[in-house]
Amino acid sequence: MANITATMVKGLREKTGAGMMDCKAALGETAGDMEAAVDWLRKKGLSKAAKKAGRVAAEGLIGVFLDPKKGAMVEVNSETDFVARNDHFQGLVKMIADVALRVGSDVEAIKAAKAGSMTIGDAITSAIATIGENITLRRAAVLSVGQGGVASYVHNQVSEGLGKIGVLVALESSGSADQLAVIGRQVAMHIASSNPLAVDASGVDPAVVKREKDILADKFRQQGKPEAMIEKITESGLKTFYKEQTLLEQQFIFDDKKSVGQALKENEGKVGGPIKVTGFVRYALGEGIEKLQGPDFAAEVAAAAGTG
Repeated sequence: MANITATMVKGLREKTGAGMMDCKAALGETAGDMEAAVDWLRKKGLSKAAKKAGRVAAEGLIGVFLDPKKGAMVEVNSETDFVARNDHFQGLVKMIADVALRVGSDVEAIKAAKAGSMTIGDAITSAIATIGENITLRRAAVLSVGQGGVASYVHNQVSEGLGKIGVLVALESSGSADQLAVIGRQVAMHIASSNPLAVDASGVDPAVVKREKDILADKFRQQGKPEAMIEKITESGLKTFYKEQTLLEQQFIFDDKKSVGQALKENEGKVGGPIKVTGFVRYALGEGIEKLQGPDFAAEVAAAAGTG
């Protein structure tokens, strides 16, 4: 029997795009003959992945996986929306989110991690061959708290924890986990709808703040405001910007007479302790690849929340 080395397996994998275990099996079946192994993989339909890897994948699913004090979210892209309804693909996304919860948010670390007998990278390659479309793990996020909980919301859900928009929000609190989960889900739904830039003003990227200040200053100059006044009225304009763009200052979608921060404060009595939002992540499928959100998205979330 031929001695199948790791270098041979690596070479066949690079040549065909097939999974590592499939490449090892092919070389074993063909006594280490590289070209015969390529043919063996082609006959099995496993060498198609490499040809598909260059195709744009902007559809797919956001997947969320939760532990009580930790949550993971991933975006796995495919070429068509049809694939998102495929049980094999949905199972793959759930598996990847589960692994992300264990190993963290680094995409390469997730792909190198094992799920059962194969790595996530090999599972993706195998799914490409089986499903017939390019599939990519685009990004991942993990949030955790020492005390409290991580809540989530998935919009346009096709299966438990799988959909088109995903949100994780970490809430630190010493109060009731059950009550915290209720307000946490509402805050997650708010984030999905309102898409804040940060938890509060201190978390907004300084470059974004500078850009906003420059825009406001130029606007006031064009309105003929005296230069001596521009700094003061620009600061006032920034306060409006923060009310519109930061989570705790935004009008709460469940009660627009109060801010999210006020709603959290009011819920501290029910929860039985202070509530602090320590972070959030919001993924919209395909954002930055192509626009998927329609003009009525906020209304859709409001309707799902029972406020529309």
